[in-house]
Amino acid sequence: MSTTTLAVLVPLLPFLGAVAGLLLGRTAPGFVRPLAILPTLAAAVLAVVVAVRQGGGPAISTATELTPTGSVPIDLSLYIDGFAALVAVLVGVVATCVQVYSTAYLREDPRYPSYAALVSLFTSAMLLVVYSGDLMVLLVGWEIMGICSYFLVGHYWETEAARSASLKAFLVTKLGDVPFLIGLFALAADAGSFQITKILGTVAAGGLDHPTLIALLLLAGVAGKSAQFPLHTWLPDAMAGPTPVSALIHAATMVAAGVYFIARLLPVFAASSAALVVMAVMAAVTMVGSGLAAIAQDDIKRVLAYSTVGQLGYMVGALAVGDRGAAVFHLLSHGAFKALLFLGAGVIIHAAGTNSLGAMSRMGGLAKRIPDAFWTMTIALLALAAVPPFAGFFSKEAVLVAAEHTATGHSEFAPSAAGWLVLVAGLLTALLTAAYATRLWLMAFRGRGAAAPDHGKEPLAMTGVLWLLAIPSVGFGLAAGPIAGWFDGGELTPTLVTSVLGTGAAAIGAMLTYALWQRASAKAALVSAAGTRVAAAAGEPAAVAAAESAAEAPEVAEVTHDHPAVPAGPAADPGKAFLGPLHRHAADGFHLDAVYDRLFVRPVRAAASLVRFLDREVVDTYVRGAGTGTQLLGSLVRRAQTGNVQSYLSALLAGAVVLAIATAVLANVNAGS
Repeated sequence: MSTTTLAVLVPLLPFLGAVAGLLLGRTAPGFVRPLAILPTLAAAVLAVVVAVRQGGGPAISTATELTPTGSVPIDLSLYIDGFAALVAVLVGVVATCVQVYSTAYLREDPRYPSYAALVSLFTSAMLLVVYSGDLMVLLVGWEIMGICSYFLVGHYWETEAARSASLKAFLVTKLGDVPFLIGLFALAADAGSFQITKILGTVAAGGLDHPTLIALLLLAGVAGKSAQFPLHTWLPDAMAGPTPVSALIHAATMVAAGVYFIARLLPVFAASSAALVVMAVMAAVTMVGSGLAAIAQDDIKRVLAYSTVGQLGYMVGALAVGDRGAAVFHLLSHGAFKALLFLGAGVIIHAAGTNSLGAMSRMGGLAKRIPDAFWTMTIALLALAAVPPFAGFFSKEAVLVAAEHTATGHSEFAPSAAGWLVLVAGLLTALLTAAYATRLWLMAFRGRGAAAPDHGKEPLAMTGVLWLLAIPSVGFGLAAGPIAGWFDGGELTPTLVTSVLGTGAAAIGAMLTYALWQRASAKAALVSAAGTRVAAAAGEPAAVAAAESAAEAPEVAEVTHDHPAVPAGPAADPGKAFLGPLHRHAADGFHLDAVYDRLFVRPVRAAASLVRFLDREVVDTYVRGAGTGTQLLGSLVRRAQTGNVQSYLSALLAGAVVLAIATAVLANVNAGS
């Protein structure tokens, strides 16, 4: 079978699995799980075969006209180069792991059939984006992912948080999609085609008439889809969905699509230095802001969500300095350990009965109760913190090396200012990343207090997936040299300068967090001792009140969809001491939602209220007036219909007399004139 045929089957199989799952979900529930896993697994295997055949060599490209448009044609085309082949493998592997994990995580959920079908459709849409060689076909997958995310994030639609999060994710991403669509049409108008190969040829020949405008319009859509400042606020709220959905969105689909799109069309953005500087500023603000916000979060999934925002900032920063190899390398590395982090967090939440790190820090023995999650999460957090020799170290160093080359003037692709922005922000973010990764590990696994509640042994379908994802989290970085040829032949190995700076920043962040945690733990122990003494003297209620007031911890831990709340108490949280006065603002995402509420939501609501007033009090007044006049006329006519023949004859005679008099008067007037 030809490589092109296999490539067509890769996105087609999950799509067929989704359709079959929706049709058979109620009538044949026994087929739901096989239809969820097998097509996705087959797509992953075929993606590996396509990647092996492509081998990092010349791109596989084929096209056939889909429909005549009269102007710019739309083609059903494939364009598979080295990094497209590898990204498809990532999507297939992560989606398969998510489907397997979900069979156990949602085994008692009555809506599992529709959930599994939507995950398959989500996977198919992302694979379509990866393999497509035509921007209009790519846009189809792009929009289908937005629709799937709406339904998957709102899976627990009974809760207000899930309903609000799904609506917010849909609206914010669509806000970016509007200029994105305009940018696609402008790009096609300049290039005369939606085909990526022809567009890149036009760019190489200098045929773009409005490169800055096109790049900025496209960048708006990427900011929405890949959760970059200032359109990133939907991603932390999307944690209201099931944990496997979070893993899929953060590791392999949706947010990865924006980074992949820029990498595919990087010459379009490189045609405008202004667009590259804007991209670098966006990446720098995203990296640093998300790192600060992650340190202040109590929900373990929100910590990981802000972590994703920051790591995507690294990828966009690498693209801003012109190194798409480093960006896609970090995309692949991040996909492995971030999927592991979210799926591991699902095991932790199931075992602890809560999402709250503060509540976990008041539990003892959680690491021993879930050893699989403990060890695999430790590996993933080391990769996230870019500790050598884990995968995150090599991919993050590739980004820093690219930024250093641009900053020191060794690259003609982007301005040196963009390089300095990405380099400084990247080093600061390395410190912050190590800080919140260390905080998460300490609060989740080194808690002190009563034993964690026993919710039973975790299923093999959940723990086995964790160990499978741990393999690339450890070893993928070692493949930086061998797979360099798949990324335009660029250099992906770290340098001494960036290694020392990046690893040193991570070490400072980790050690500072550990010291602050030790101090917070000592304070919590003193508070607990004081509470015990109060209990002996005044009874348990007074002890609880004293502990709550002194602990400076949330009164009630966040409740998950399946588990009861965990009582509050003194928590050892180093994040408050780390951030100081910034903690309150960082915990709220620096109040960006409040800013958007005042800038956009309130004016729109005020305009809607004005329109409603005008409609009811002005437009409806004319409508009611016209109706009232008609009713009065009808009433008068109705009164004249008495049924008395003599009255009718009298009226007829009177009318004839009036007409005769009027005719005579008019005749005299005309004669006199």
